[in-house]
Amino acid sequence: MFKKILKILFILFLIGLSISLVFIGAGYSMYKEAIEAVPLDEKMAEIKSKENYTYIEELPQMYIQAVISVEDRRFYDHPGIDIIAIGRATINDIKAMSFVEGGSTITQQLAKNIYFTQEKKITRKIAEVFMAFEIEKAYEKDEILELYLNTSYFGDGYYTVKEASRGYFGKEPEDMTDYECIMLAGIPNAPSVYAPTKNPDLAKQRQRQVADKMVRNGYLTEEEAEEILASED
Repeated sequence: MFKKILKILFILFLIGLSISLVFIGAGYSMYKEAIEAVPLDEKMAEIKSKENYTYIEELPQMYIQAVISVEDRRFYDHPGIDIIAIGRATINDIKAMSFVEGGSTITQQLAKNIYFTQEKKITRKIAEVFMAFEIEKAYEKDEILELYLNTSYFGDGYYTVKEASRGYFGKEPEDMTDYECIMLAGIPNAPSVYAPTKNPDLAKQRQRQVADKMVRNGYLTEEEAEEILASED
């Protein structure tokens, strides 16, 4: 009986491995087709030529820390993918029997923003991983973060951090207050939900989530977070 169980498990393992290899092959093909159609350097040059492109030096440190905290807290330590985040997301997705959590890094999100669709498909996720490795090989972390912030959607038709800062707060990114920095960092997760012009109460709830993560990651003390959240003009 024990041998039969082992044999069944081995067969199931082989089936699972075969299916995985099929998806990996399809994802790799999608990645190769994308980067051959438009090479990475051309794609990045196109992004940097945007009228409202914002350099990372123009962004408040508070905003950068807020983005890192809420989007990818191990951004400066991983090679393009975060195994811990992927493992956590996989467990949560299995529990929910649906794609409820992605586990994508900022680099993966940049890859998705510039090359792929927003569809939650396994093949696309795998292609995104290959592209993330390619991006990490070619660019420094700060430049990747900068590119990400210039390709993210912030709601209300704003596709760069400068457009969003001007549109929501009427000011340049470098002039954002700590309160505004933390609010803006939370919007790209779900722009139609968290845009302050659409759902101000939900935007503030999301802002609170970002502040809490900044506290957990050591960027703010609880007292500093509370002071910032209470400082709305």
